[in-house]
Amino acid sequence: MAFDKKILVPTDFTKVSDTAIDHALLMARTIGADIYVIHIIDNKKNILEARAKLDALKEMIAKESNVEINTIIRIGSIFEDIDKVATEIDASLIIMGTHGLRGMQFLTGSRALKIVTESSVPFIVVQERPIRTHGYHKLVVPLDLHKETKQKLSLVADMANYFGSKVHLISPGETDEFLRNQLQRNIRFAEEYFSEKNIPYEVEITESKSDGFVKALLKYSAGVEADLICIMNFYDNSIMSIFNQSYEQQVITNEAQIPVLCVNPVDTYVADRPIFIP
Repeated sequence: MAFDKKILVPTDFTKVSDTAIDHALLMARTIGADIYVIHIIDNKKNILEARAKLDALKEMIAKESNVEINTIIRIGSIFEDIDKVATEIDASLIIMGTHGLRGMQFLTGSRALKIVTESSVPFIVVQERPIRTHGYHKLVVPLDLHKETKQKLSLVADMANYFGSKVHLISPGETDEFLRNQLQRNIRFAEEYFSEKNIPYEVEITESKSDGFVKALLKYSAGVEADLICIMNFYDNSIMSIFNQSYEQQVITNEAQIPVLCVNPVDTYVADRPIFIP
């Protein structure tokens, strides 16, 4: 099914928001998408100031990147309006900045994390580290106990096809036979999936079990100089759920400042419809 590709980028006009826009510009050039930049205000008295800032940003981007962006002002709360606007414009992706664990502008606490984990639109969450010119060449994908389906891996495959990426599958080294067998089945499924699509991949089984997997995941991702960590789900029956919200916060605010793709499969998702490719 053909559809328009649209990227939504929230901005508060800080450096990290500029980084998110840089990600969107590279992504848009690669996949042929339109960019929508949104600034949310809490009072209508700030509309004129917000419009002036967005107009200046739009002019600067057009001058420096020769890209025409669309701008949106919304009176409300970022915690409630980002997904609403994404739905209204039929966005394919949201790229959003975070200021880190101690000052998470868009993702402070459980309410903000809920924006990401319950959204029907995939998120890329970035920190201040500039995007590399090659984009997303190395994708790290942690595998958990939830069955890895085509629905969940399709976005990673789309990214890999567009950017010529290599996929790095990583899984905890469980000693429990039941958990180990289930994880091995998921790894085989992912291997077959990417092999069928001729996408290069490698598999890393960490020495750490589930309780130490976050640290091992982040260490491995930094070691391979990952361009993106792809979190596949946050479901209750996921092995990741044992970390609760600290898992999401540790990954999203990782010290290496590796961007994080958050994919949340939903019941209404059409498994054979790619996220980006019409």
